[in-house]
Amino acid sequence: MAFPNRLVVFTLDGCRYGLHLAAVERVVRIVDITPLPKAPAIVSGVVNVQGRVIPVVDVRSRFRLPEREPTLSDQLVIARTSRRPVALVADRVTDVVDVPDQDVAAAETILPGMQYVEGVLKLADGMILIHDLGSFLSLEEAVSLDNAMENA
Repeated sequence: MAFPNRLVVFTLDGCRYGLHLAAVERVVRIVDITPLPKAPAIVSGVVNVQGRVIPVVDVRSRFRLPEREPTLSDQLVIARTSRRPVALVADRVTDVVDVPDQDVAAAETILPGMQYVEGVLKLADGMILIHDLGSFLSLEEAVSLDNAMENA
C-alpha cells in the first residue's frame, strides 16, 4: 500500500525537513553553483545536472537560518515545482519515510505564519517540517527567475 505522504527527509543545521517523494527527482552530490545575474535573492544561482540548467533555491534564507558556504558533504535535492525543477542545498539527506495522514498536523496549528510549510510530522524524537514547494517562490520571485533564466 502506498502512503500519500511519502517524504524525503533532509537536514539543515540539525533540523529536519521533508519534501513529498513524488516531487523529488533525485539527490546528487553538491556541484559548483554558478551565480545567476538578476535572479531573485532567494536563488543562489544555477547548477548543471546532466545537461539541464536548474536554479538553486536558498532554503536557509527562506527559513531564516544562518548563511554558510556549501561544503563538499552537502547534497542537492532536485525537485519539481508546478513550474520548473529546482535544486535545494541540504546538509544531508537522511531518509525516506511513510507518513499516515493522521500523523501530520497542519502547520498553522504549530507554527503560525510559516507559509512555506504545509504540515508538521511529530515523531518521538522530534519533528519534520514538510515543505510546500508550490508556495516556496512567490509569484514575483517566479517571474523574476523566469526572466533571469531566459536572459542567462
